[in-house]
Amino acid sequence: MPQQLPLPFAFNTVDGFEQFHPGSNAEAVTHLRRCAEGLGEPLIFLWGGPGQGKTHLLHACCREAHEHGQTVSYLPLLALKDFGGGALEGLEIQQLVCLDDLESIAGNDGWEHALFALFNRLRDADHRLVVAARVPPAELPIMLPDLKTRLGWGLTLALRPLSDEDTLAALSLHAGTLGLELPSRVGRFLLRRHHRDLPGLCRLLEQLDQATLAAKRKLTVPFVKNYLEGKR
Repeated sequence: MPQQLPLPFAFNTVDGFEQFHPGSNAEAVTHLRRCAEGLGEPLIFLWGGPGQGKTHLLHACCREAHEHGQTVSYLPLLALKDFGGGALEGLEIQQLVCLDDLESIAGNDGWEHALFALFNRLRDADHRLVVAARVPPAELPIMLPDLKTRLGWGLTLALRPLSDEDTLAALSLHAGTLGLELPSRVGRFLLRRHHRDLPGLCRLLEQLDQATLAAKRKLTVPFVKNYLEGKR
């Protein structure tokens, strides 16, 4: 018996466009926001390396569209891979569909045909599709020629890595959502001492937030040093 999947798929209501520091990706964010509002391109292919914010932006698209009274679905294809392409059935009723981790189903015949069919149904319904992958459409190992062609029809947006200054700004923005003050000295110390992937830095910041609350201390460089040394 096939596994049952709940529809519509949930999206993270916390990750909005306001919580995303674009850096040099402001134009890409503008296009995504217009698409979410129903004003922009009906098909967007978003690509970039790990940790560059693709998933956050897909959630932000869903949140924006939902706030405009539209029906939405977010699907993490890597997590749904074992369910098969049937997970895409019926999604054409949604005004916006966001598909994450597209590379995870590339080369899978059943998934590729299911995605091709969904693309056509969404287009016939005049609904929108945003997909995200780690590489641009031409580099995806898609075997179905018609699907590869369709993926190139829309607007392709590349996310550029953040500079150190933009990473600090993004980290400060995340700290603000936690109600945590991030002194610039502490932010720069974290960049020097920790891996510079933003998701990892945000997770560390969340841990530090809990640690400062437990210790009833402010976030300072000495506090961070002691915390990191205690985790070794």
